[in-house]
Amino acid sequence: MTFINKTGQIEKTTFGVIVGNRDVFPDHLAKDGRVEIINVLKELGYEHIILGENDTEFGVVRSYEDAKKCAQLFKENREKIGGILVILPNFGDEKGIVNTIKMANLNVPILIQASSDEVDKMNQQWRRDAFCGKISVTNVLYQHGIPFSLTDTHTCPINSKEFKADIKKFDKVCRIVNKIRSARLGQIGTRPDAFSTVRYSEKILEFNGMTVDVMDLSEVLAAIKELKDDDENVKEKLDYLKSYTSTTTFLEEGVLKLAKLIVVIENWILENDLDGFAFQCWPSIQDNFGIVPCAALSVFSESLVPAACEVDISGLVAMLILQCASEMPSAILDWNNNYGDDPNKMVLFHCSNFPKSHLEETEMKTHDIISSVKEPDITFGTIQGRVKSGPCTLLRVETDDILGEMKAIIAEGEYTTDPLNTYGGYGVVEVENLQNLLKVLCYEGFAHHVAGTLKEVADIIIEALTVYLDWNVITHS
Repeated sequence: MTFINKTGQIEKTTFGVIVGNRDVFPDHLAKDGRVEIINVLKELGYEHIILGENDTEFGVVRSYEDAKKCAQLFKENREKIGGILVILPNFGDEKGIVNTIKMANLNVPILIQASSDEVDKMNQQWRRDAFCGKISVTNVLYQHGIPFSLTDTHTCPINSKEFKADIKKFDKVCRIVNKIRSARLGQIGTRPDAFSTVRYSEKILEFNGMTVDVMDLSEVLAAIKELKDDDENVKEKLDYLKSYTSTTTFLEEGVLKLAKLIVVIENWILENDLDGFAFQCWPSIQDNFGIVPCAALSVFSESLVPAACEVDISGLVAMLILQCASEMPSAILDWNNNYGDDPNKMVLFHCSNFPKSHLEETEMKTHDIISSVKEPDITFGTIQGRVKSGPCTLLRVETDDILGEMKAIIAEGEYTTDPLNTYGGYGVVEVENLQNLLKVLCYEGFAHHVAGTLKEVADIIIEALTVYLDWNVITHS
């Protein structure tokens, strides 16, 4: 069974493709370049929108008339195109390329590629000069205030492994930018009164394209009351929860409550086309319903519908960004403990609602912290275990109300195998110059939560947030 995302995969970007040409350079290079990029995109599994070979000469752009035709094609496919690839098999015509982008007015990320010359093919028949043409194109884009991305090396062959890697990276940049510009976020309940740290500005989010839909926790509990124990959706979720993770203390009543909670949240997400949600996980739901919702949040995050606890909407935004960049579930954690006297290691922890793919082994249990002050039977539902060792990226996002901006801090590190005997979801993380990172967190007013993924994707996120979204991003190094 799957939740929400029926394929369990993140959809790839459809690219609009502009192949440039300049009349004083060999036409056959542009003609062949168009065929090459089509074949590369097919090989990588990307849909594309490109001029037909009879729409203009060879299906490329080298004049204002060509630009008008390409721009019209892009406008007709506005709802499909998530990014633009500019391909320069030769010098290219910077005016034709920029006119296409301006007239199409798609406001999507743009990647500029330039083909490499070969040392033994520098005669008039084969010389490309795309090295120089790329600088011309980017110069004119800069003049028009149009942001763009670059390949890892200044020039590269279209069918090279290097450019294929550039395309894959650019796809993720496009996903982040397009998702954040239109994200629909859900908020269930109000933040715990003790946690002013997770306050956020809904207005700043909306100014940056994100919408928040709110449902009161009382509405959730009322909807759960209407569900019968033998409801087919409830039974399906109940079976899934029992197969999701092991437990030594399955409380049948607690698992049934979790299943009903999942049904209600899933219906709400589908009805409102939400990309993820943040939940009021304590203390009301324990007092009024008798569970902790951690396992429910875990299964949603595992199914690529990120779910943050403690109504941390800013944390949810970071989870969504990490998910787009890594193509895997993301988690929400606390910057929580020192690790002995090692200045570059810390303990990241949550109670926990980790997606199970983050943990070595998982177990559904009662909540160790809340059960110390409430009856254990009303705190069942955490997903506990140790985070897998390996590389990670940590991202915290804030709506800075003082400065009126979106800001973020990002760092890469490594989950270690250092010994640690504790509870909840936890891991020991090593980050170079960690003490400097922690000082910046404190001085810049970042919250005690951080989102994490088990991949190194900082470069992708920095590109998306700074070049295209114009956020204030602090990069730890």
